[in-house]
Amino acid sequence: MPAPARRQAAAPRAPGAGGAALTGRQKAAIIVRLLLAEGDSLPLRALPDHMQAALTEQIGAMRTVDRITLEAVVEEFIAQLDSIGLSFPGGIDGALHMLDGHISATAASRLKRLSGASSKADPWDRIAALEIEKLLPVLSEESAEVCAVMLSKLPVSRAAELLGRLPGERARRIAHAVGQTGNIDPETVRRIGLALAAQLESQPLRAFEAEPHERIGAILNASPAATRDEVMEGLAAADEGFARQVRKAIFTFADIAGRIEGRDIAKVIRGVEQARLVTALAGAGAEGDAASAEFILANMSQRMAATLREEIAERGKVREKDAEAAMTEIVASVRSLVDAGEITLRPAEEETEEG
Repeated sequence: MPAPARRQAAAPRAPGAGGAALTGRQKAAIIVRLLLAEGDSLPLRALPDHMQAALTEQIGAMRTVDRITLEAVVEEFIAQLDSIGLSFPGGIDGALHMLDGHISATAASRLKRLSGASSKADPWDRIAALEIEKLLPVLSEESAEVCAVMLSKLPVSRAAELLGRLPGERARRIAHAVGQTGNIDPETVRRIGLALAAQLESQPLRAFEAEPHERIGAILNASPAATRDEVMEGLAAADEGFARQVRKAIFTFADIAGRIEGRDIAKVIRGVEQARLVTALAGAGAEGDAASAEFILANMSQRMAATLREEIAERGKVREKDAEAAMTEIVASVRSLVDAGEITLRPAEEETEEG
């Protein structure tokens, strides 16, 4: 058979339709049927409901496809896949997930509201992505029936964790309500999801991620000791409760001995120049600072400690300003390691006593 005749014979045709060319929907049905026959798992649930319905109707309307037509559809499908250079997630939800951390919280919140208003968006996907702490208030405040629907739509592991964190009587009421959801229709479940998603996502945005006492504590960490003491004295006089929280958030050079594990000292001093380390240790004259300086020396190799002690002795008296700057550098090293999760601070003595 000549090549043009072979290509014409291989062109996708609708079976039993007088040789008419296949529609895009028919080709999609053929590909889906073939993949399912091969045992592949297809994420068809990710498609909008109307597309799932259209595909199902098309599969139900078709009967048989000859081998030549099947091969032609598969070749066309593979050619289309090969020609794709870049793909996008599709929909606002997918775009938000891809851009998470790259756009502002204000823009993300506005786009989530737009996404929630879309009739094609599944609100339960957004609800399932929220933290446990955000979902717990719903189980405490909403009716047992609404809570039963929410638990039924969440992954089993998350639903079990939420139920386990409720008081016994409340957990039993919600569990009983789950048993009453057998005849609830899908549209009602979706409307409940839309209402909960709007409620959960309408919470006011916070301008600062850190708590107030953590922010002022971080500022005072980098402040001179005199400034820190003066500010803390004023805070204690104005608001003792807030001052107590700030005091817990402050970490100074004097706290090293009591709140850092000895094995972590090597990590702390690794990023500090030896000259700066010598300045800090030599200038540690106050009682707490001196204890931390000795703690640092005691938790390094004997050879290095001996070298540092010699340099400290040779250095002599250090200006208070230079010593504070060097100590602040070591404290900054500690903070960066804590933020990176490489070391953990022990609770302050005040926290331990209150606990």
